[in-house]
Amino acid sequence: MAARWTWTGDLLGRIGIVALFTLGATRKSQAIYADITSWPASASNFDVLQLLSEIANLAFLILIVATTIVRLKPLRSADGIEPRFMALAGTFAVGSLILIPPTIGLPPALKVLALCLTLTGFTLSAYVLYWLGRSFSIMAEARRLVTAGPYAVVRHPLYIVEEIAVIGILLLNLSLPAVLLVVFQWTIQMRRIHHEERVLGQTLPEYADYAARTPKLIPRLKQLPGRTPA
Repeated sequence: MAARWTWTGDLLGRIGIVALFTLGATRKSQAIYADITSWPASASNFDVLQLLSEIANLAFLILIVATTIVRLKPLRSADGIEPRFMALAGTFAVGSLILIPPTIGLPPALKVLALCLTLTGFTLSAYVLYWLGRSFSIMAEARRLVTAGPYAVVRHPLYIVEEIAVIGILLLNLSLPAVLLVVFQWTIQMRRIHHEERVLGQTLPEYADYAARTPKLIPRLKQLPGRTPA
């Protein structure tokens, strides 16, 4: 019965994630197409950075859909409602941040920094997700241990690079509600990390050795990623 529930839950979660992020990718594609077709002859550097950031975001969304479709079946999921709630809340907190009205009269240098952070964050997120591959999951689940590439540097690189994009979005929408939302979002992400580490440690015996030699979030200077995806 437990195995059947795990399979059913994974299938429903897979359908939900694919549907949601396919919708997001479709709307993002339409927005990018509209920007390109109406591209002004006097486009500024801000416009170029914004377009590149949107393209990187689209690539990230497409990879989420692709890896969700082909991901491995979970060996184990975190118990209880709280890990699932935290996973969903952390996923949608960034979307809520985008809904906050953008800052009017943002200094040009700060706007460039914000767009560069957003572009870098989404680009690195796509790169990390490529390495995570079929082990990707939004919920706290154990599938397969990935230890190469960015995962040879820290145990949770996707959270770090996503937060780079979040900081960029925050700067573009700088306000007290936005700051509070980002603090709330990062608090949730730390709880997600806790749940993920717990279920991985309970399921995969090799995780203890991996955790002992690999930092959680802050990389060591001499630690370099591998050359081929795991």
